[in-house]
Amino acid sequence: MSAEKNWQFELEEYIKQGEPDQIEKSEAWQTAIGLQAVDGLKTSAYLLDTAKEHIEGKISIDEAQKRIQSYYEQRTDCTEIENDTKEADIVSTRIAKLLGEKAFRFSPAEWLMIHRRLFDGVFPHAGQVRQYNITKKEWVLKGDTVTALCSVEQYQRHP
Repeated sequence: MSAEKNWQFELEEYIKQGEPDQIEKSEAWQTAIGLQAVDGLKTSAYLLDTAKEHIEGKISIDEAQKRIQSYYEQRTDCTEIENDTKEADIVSTRIAKLLGEKAFRFSPAEWLMIHRRLFDGVFPHAGQVRQYNITKKEWVLKGDTVTALCSVEQYQRHP
């Protein structure tokens, strides 16, 4: 089994055999890690271990976030690969937390707030509307692209 598919297999076990709370947490982590994979980013084995502890109720989502943040703060000799996983790990924990929240409404203001929560400290433009085209070809669309909206005004005119 490849390392890329291993996380899916391990988290799927909680859905097959877990309690309702474990199922919900596992689905949130699968979505979070999967969204990183869609962007070509790979999470670390440490994140998977941390996610499993959260799913099993051993730690809270806030503790999971603290562990991931601390893990990278302590690693002053990060390799290029670890720098790539750092973004994926941090953003994955933030997505899992967001998905675990019960109240959610998708609006342009909420979209910007989510972007800020996910990417604060990762990108300087976190939570800001970019004024340029950010489309890219997606492997999941067989090389096609999704049209990205360049401003909130365009989003409001063309939902």
